[in-house]
This record gives sequence, C-alpha cells and structure tokens, in this order.
Amino acid sequence: MNLEELIEKVASGEIKLHEVEKYTGDKKLATDVRRKALEKKLGISLENIGYYSIDPNQVIGKNIENMIGVVQIPMGVAGPLKINGEYAKGEFYIPLATTEGALVASVNRGCSALTAAGGVKTTIIDDKMTRAPLLKCTDARRAREVAQWVEENLEYLQEKAVSKVTKHGKLRGVKPYIVGNNLYLRFEFETGDAMGMNMVTIASEEIMKVIEEHFPDVKYLALSGNLCVDKKPNAMNFINGRGKTVIAEAIIPREIVEKKLKTTPELIAEVNYRKNLVGSAQAGSYGFNAHFANIVGAIFLATGQDEAQITEGSHGITLAEVTPEGDLYISVTMPSLEIGTVGGGTRVATQREALSIMGVAGGGDPPGANAKKFAEIVAGAVLAGELSLLAAIAAKHLAKAHKELGR
Repeated sequence: MNLEELIEKVASGEIKLHEVEKYTGDKKLATDVRRKALEKKLGISLENIGYYSIDPNQVIGKNIENMIGVVQIPMGVAGPLKINGEYAKGEFYIPLATTEGALVASVNRGCSALTAAGGVKTTIIDDKMTRAPLLKCTDARRAREVAQWVEENLEYLQEKAVSKVTKHGKLRGVKPYIVGNNLYLRFEFETGDAMGMNMVTIASEEIMKVIEEHFPDVKYLALSGNLCVDKKPNAMNFINGRGKTVIAEAIIPREIVEKKLKTTPELIAEVNYRKNLVGSAQAGSYGFNAHFANIVGAIFLATGQDEAQITEGSHGITLAEVTPEGDLYISVTMPSLEIGTVGGGTRVATQREALSIMGVAGGGDPPGANAKKFAEIVAGAVLAGELSLLAAIAAKHLAKAHKELGR
C-alpha cells in the first residue's frame, strides 16, 4: 500500500488512528499520515501543527498517543531572580510558557524587586507523593484492625512489595481513614527526583497484593480512593501537603517598594489582607492568593510537568505585612507542589532544555536534590508574581498593564 492509499484508509476509518504505526514502521511517518488523514477528512489545513523539532519516535508510547504534531506555546523568560535556598543558591532565569500577555513582564518585575532586596529565602517543609487505595472490609472494626497492621508493618511492606517494583521509591508512612466499612490507606512515599505518580501507583498495587494475602476477607476495590488527592481541588492536600511543601519569603525595603513597585508596604499588605485572605474566605477558595496558578501553569507547560496538577499547585497562602522598620515582609506557602526533573514530560527535548535553563534537568546528586532545587525556584517565581500583581493592584496599574501588554 502506498502512502496516499494509507492516508485515504485512515481518513475513511478503515484503518484506526492507533493502528497507523503497523503500516509505516516509523512513528514520525505515522504522525504525518494521521495529520494528513485528518486534514483530508475535515477539509482543513494543519500546516503549523506539522512544524516541530520533537522526535515522535521518542515520545509516542511514552508521552503521547495518536500523535499528529504539536501545539506551540510562546515561551518567555523572567529573571534573574536571586534565591537563597537550601538547594537553589544564586541567580536563576525562569522559563514561562504562556499566551497571556503581561504575565512574563509582571513576574520579571517581581524578580527585579526581590533581587534588589537581597533575594528570596526558600524552605522545603515536606516532600512526599501519596496514593490512597480503597479496601472494603466486613465492618469498621475489621477496617481498624487492617489499618493498625499496615501502620505496624511499613518496613515489611517496603521489603515485600515496594522494593520489588522500584529502586527509588521508599514507603515512609501511611495515614488511614475509615468511613463505615471502607478503609482508605493514604500511603506516603519518597520518590527522589521524579514527581512519582507512576512510581507510587505501581508500588501501592503491590502493597495491596500483600494485604489481600494477609486478610483474605478484605476486598481491594480501587487503587485510588480519591484521598490521594490527585488533580482535584481539595482540603486534604491544602492541609497535609502532597509533593513538595515549600515556602518562599522576603523582606523588601520600603525604598524598593516605592521606587520599583510604585506603591507602599502598607497598601500591599492591606490589599493582600482584604483580597487574598478575606475575599478568598468569602469565596470558599483553597487558594488564598492572587494568581499562583498563572506562574505554576506557565512553568509546568514549559518544563513538562503534569499540567492537571496545576490544580493543587495553585493551593496556598500569600502573606504580607509591614515590619517594625516599615519594610514589607511577603511570603508564599505552597503545600502541594507536585513536580519532578526526571520521567514523564521532562524527557521531551524542548521541556528538558527549559529545565536546563534553571540547572535542574535530570537527576540530582544526591537523588532528590534537583527536584527540591526546582521546587525552590518555582516558589521564588510564584513569590515574584504575587508581589508584582499585588503591587499593580495597590497602585491601580493592573488594567493599564493589560491594555499595554495583553491586547
């Protein structure tokens, strides 16, 4: 069958989209065939989707199925941002992929003010990835017995289950939740430089096999019982954290606030209190902040993170207050930043290059160091974005900025 015949058969549905590789023997050619078949069937041009540097032979089967090309998102860079972290030390440029005008400029302004003030202090509070399988027990008392056994046998489960399927994952704890005869086991794992969702999912399934052997009357129902919690707004991760829990903070002298941000520490603190705290409380929001999601989302898209986890990354609290000396203290607390520097979308060539801008591509030494460094950089960038937006609102420059840069 020649190429034109193959395209015709795919367009007519005689050959299914996922079957094309069988006929081409090459994933790049299969990508072109699917795109051309779609053009033929829909009577449209997908010319720009067909321009890309990513190698389909590297991403199909790992990162994408039924590939037809790429969507290109403009990527800018903000910085330099000075970070005084436990893992991130020095000045960094932050890649931001977005189509929202004014976002990069705003983060860049925040970076300038923070760096002039001496930089951002970052602190990793916790680091864990969770998965919460669901077990159906005969009654609540039996659920409690199973939960107690699991809590007392973490080392045994690590040896008999987790270590069989991963060299990098370590089971470090479990928090059981019992609802009637339902037992939810929220396992906590260390995952090194990987974000770790696949790792902990596979490990949790192995743990379930061991539990079923010990408790034949208990029925394993779901690998995720939704208490993990993954890719959904939730109080669980807001309070207990998931991924990296990180805080970025800075003290900005009054002179810098007035000169660079065109406002005062008092106005920024009041806007933050009345907007981010009171306004968010009235809205019932899990995000007591101005726009964490903007910066988290742009970095996630640039660096190959799981974009659905922007949801939990947008959880968090921005604090601002005037110091006794009359300067501005500002901080962001991010309880659930789920990121990695190996695996998943970080393997894609363009995303790996974006990670390399920050010096965090690949695994760290010791393992986990790169992901922690990355978390500190993200938190610093979020602080820059929060500072700049709060200042723009306080100075009543928000609409003007969007008129000039976003239209």
